[in-house]
Amino acid sequence: MSDSSQGTGRDGAAPGTDWTGHEGARAFAAVEAATDWLLGYPFVFRSLSRRIGPGATLVDYGCGPGKVADAAARRLDARVLGVDTSPQMLEMARASGTAVAEYHLIENGRATGLADGCADAVMCNHVLASLPTREALLAVFAEIRRLLRPGAPLVLLTTDPACSGTEYASLRIADPGPAYVPGAPLAVGLRRTDGSWQEVRNHAWPVDLIPVLLASARFRDVVQHRPTVDEALTVADPEFVRSRAWPAERARPPLVVTTASAA
Repeated sequence: MSDSSQGTGRDGAAPGTDWTGHEGARAFAAVEAATDWLLGYPFVFRSLSRRIGPGATLVDYGCGPGKVADAAARRLDARVLGVDTSPQMLEMARASGTAVAEYHLIENGRATGLADGCADAVMCNHVLASLPTREALLAVFAEIRRLLRPGAPLVLLTTDPACSGTEYASLRIADPGPAYVPGAPLAVGLRRTDGSWQEVRNHAWPVDLIPVLLASARFRDVVQHRPTVDEALTVADPEFVRSRAWPAERARPPLVVTTASAA
């Protein structure tokens, strides 16, 4: 699992990496994620800020090397708990000196050391694409629901597989072609900070299926939003927004933010 996107460059990781092991963790940490910092994470933080206050406990489910968890802790003044299935990602996150309060390993589908209802909110960024089956998605949603107190929000960030064939600033979603069926293999490229690209093995989950799965996992009040570059001027860092033309992001925004409440 991860918190940054879906694929880029080398750094010793083979094409189609799944971010496992030390080499995969280092490769993932080198992802640029410009498109995410334009149209993704700032909108996740905005959604959370509307539902939780300073000092609230926020779980970052699939925190990876902790970059987004750290930004959330600082921007929201929240107590952030990062959880991930990769010991190597967590090792890297702990060594980075972030503002995150704690990191916990997910073992057998359960975040170790975290009690039922311990979270005032959960964010989950680009995790669903790593899951191959509907049952795997529902298992993740069930664990997130366990962690949330009743009524607490979940904010999901996902990439729309229908935006295939377009090269974004830091993201390439497969080749153009027919619509992908749910769970189908999906090759995604992510730009690294050195400008190179790396392919990652993902799975296609249509954005309109997510509300259905959330409802079956005991979530309610599901709302989806596709951020635009014009909106980003008021949400993201304005200098960052103006630093590039973002032609593809303007023409066809690829990211979707889904919010829901634990029933």
